[in-house]
Amino acid sequence: MQVEKESPADVVDGVAIPEEDLLRRYTAHYPEWAQEFARKYFTKTFTQFILYGNVRDLVPTENDAGERIYEPLRRFLMNDLFAARDIVIFYDRSSGIHFADKASQADFNRALSGYDTIFGTEYAKKLPKDPVRVLSVLENYFRLRLADGKRVACVIDYAETIVPMAEASMYSAEDRNSLVFLQKWSHDPSFLRNDFTVVLLTENLRDLSQQLVQSPYTAEIQIRMPGKAERFEFVKTYLKGNEKQFDERAEVTQSSLADNTAGLNYVQLRTILADVLENRTELTFDTLGELKKAFIEAEAYGLLEFIETDFTLDMVAGHKHAIQHLRDAATALKQGRPDVMPMGYLVSGPVGTGKTFTITCFAGEIGIPMVKLKNFRSQWQGVTEGNLEKILHLLEAMTPVAVMIDEADAALGDRDAQGDSGVSKRVFGQIAAFMSDTKHRGRIIFFLVTARPDLMPIDLKRQGRAEEHIALFYPGSPEERQELLEIMMKRTKVKLPMEEIPEKLLNGEVQLSGADMEALMTRAKFRAAARGGEVTPEIIEETVDDFIPPTYPLEVELQTLSAVLECTSRALLPEKYRHMNRESIVRRVEELNRLIR
Repeated sequence: MQVEKESPADVVDGVAIPEEDLLRRYTAHYPEWAQEFARKYFTKTFTQFILYGNVRDLVPTENDAGERIYEPLRRFLMNDLFAARDIVIFYDRSSGIHFADKASQADFNRALSGYDTIFGTEYAKKLPKDPVRVLSVLENYFRLRLADGKRVACVIDYAETIVPMAEASMYSAEDRNSLVFLQKWSHDPSFLRNDFTVVLLTENLRDLSQQLVQSPYTAEIQIRMPGKAERFEFVKTYLKGNEKQFDERAEVTQSSLADNTAGLNYVQLRTILADVLENRTELTFDTLGELKKAFIEAEAYGLLEFIETDFTLDMVAGHKHAIQHLRDAATALKQGRPDVMPMGYLVSGPVGTGKTFTITCFAGEIGIPMVKLKNFRSQWQGVTEGNLEKILHLLEAMTPVAVMIDEADAALGDRDAQGDSGVSKRVFGQIAAFMSDTKHRGRIIFFLVTARPDLMPIDLKRQGRAEEHIALFYPGSPEERQELLEIMMKRTKVKLPMEEIPEKLLNGEVQLSGADMEALMTRAKFRAAARGGEVTPEIIEETVDDFIPPTYPLEVELQTLSAVLECTSRALLPEKYRHMNRESIVRRVEELNRLIR
């Protein structure tokens, strides 16, 4: 695409074609982000652009014969977006300054000799790589060539290493100087007058200096991960002429491959396809699932973990109303009704009630991938926000997807948090904005799991974010206790008739959670193994008599009452709490907080 400030309008039958129509015609085969780049460029108000997101991937375009091809971003910028430029310069801290062609390199070397003469440097012998000296040399060169009427583009890769995100007081002298250079270039009148463009490349926008990002003279454009249709087009293009070989070795069709690779980019897709064609690897659905899991977890720096389970909600004991609600949600998803789904769930209840296990079992019901958000916080300045931005972009590309955040009260930050240089506030802002985006309804479903929902900021629990609040409680009746015990015996493979189980396990004299019952069954198996046999009623009796569950009565009561206050469905509450005066519960919660502190 020849992007020129004063390109003449095409004329058809004596009538000039409007610039907007010309733009659409010349950029129709480009990806959406490149079309947006062209539109903003032609407003003639921007010389500086930040391309962020999927910047290490291939870019779809066309060759001279009009055939679909895919090439790296750097080559796409050089051969397509900036094909009409006289000079295209690339710079990063590792490689230093490079040019698109030898003629430009030679011209720069001549100009550099003049720079050395004027400023007493010896850069012609060895080019600098550090940002401050490089940007100073480049600015001088830009002004010389723009004065000659040349059209110039400069691409700065790994821009986060040039102008990193930091608090203003923490900037080094080098960071400050680099920031000043780029800010000055973005609104320099002589640069705006001429055909001059600076492009900064970074994966995460939040890794860059926010002063630069928020500048009104800088345009930010996200390069998104390819969607289903784009992945299918890539698969067809890559396999052209080799369809038969692929079909012989893959039980996955081309269409199914596109369907089941949400969250992968073109490079990762190429790796899968090349493995089939070149290495003659068999591609099954199981193999594809494993490859996708490995690619995405690596892309997320290990901060996302796929939840894979053979369990279903049939394995969850008790919680009848909560399980029915989750089954209804699973049915809605399978029927393609994302519009009826809540934006997210808050799952609360005292420790040991099976919150995490219940949501894990839900993952086995829904037929869409579920991932667990691991600890994305870092001790280094700006890394936490960059990690989270990367994760959120991946989640958008993986849709539909369910996301579980365990210990959500500790993980998600707070608008009012102090003492961590504003990290918690920024994390809270990122998560809150993402969760409330209505285009994610039914496509990205959050499960915020916590035993202390009272510690979570109200803004995350309100309608429009975690809309549905599910509360889980300890079993309250002999029937519920028996059902829970049967499930735990099944999970631990303890085979005994229920009539041989000690009564104290079922009569409620000692309140036992599912975790307590599972621990008790495991201890019984341990005793049996030590004696070289199987679990017997006598061993169960001994284990029950010896077992003292850890008790934190005040904490458990606080967690239980907090779950009662958060629950948005009366049917989910145990009978004794359904009609209890909420003001008395609030007073008791306040009293418990004082006692625990």
